[in-house]
Amino acid sequence: MAKSTPEDAAHWSAVEEATELLHEERFREAMVELGDVIKKDPKNPYAFYFLGIAFFEVGELEPARDAYVACVKLAPKHLGARVALCHVLRILGDVRGSLREGLAALDLAPGDPDALHAVGLAYHARGDDAAARKYLEAYMATHPEFEVAAETQALLRSIPGGKEEADPDDD
Repeated sequence: MAKSTPEDAAHWSAVEEATELLHEERFREAMVELGDVIKKDPKNPYAFYFLGIAFFEVGELEPARDAYVACVKLAPKHLGARVALCHVLRILGDVRGSLREGLAALDLAPGDPDALHAVGLAYHARGDDAAARKYLEAYMATHPEFEVAAETQALLRSIPGGKEEADPDDD
């Protein structure tokens, strides 16, 4: 989201210290800081977004989900929150909700690599091999970083119906 208004700039400014804590992997301290920001301004979407990240990093998935949901309610066009919510919902077993959020992210930013990856993983979790392959291959076409690309290639190889299954001599 662009810093387009004074209110938005104030929201960003309010979370600066917490984002530093997140970068330093001081997640619990960031949670306290973000809680204070939210108490002062319960309409700060960035505070909820970064709180979701902190909760996710310490393995508290339900609170992470709730924080991302709060962010999306305040800022429906927050792409990062939608993508993160897609992942958290998938991990929690809410594949339908995961797909809803991932597809909403793609509506906001067609072709976004993170959204393509999230949607591909959600379709894979649903067992829809054709859709999973479509989105994961589109993600690979964005030339992601090596580690995620390698994991995605391994996942694609495990999905029936791919090019490598149709013509094994191409390897």
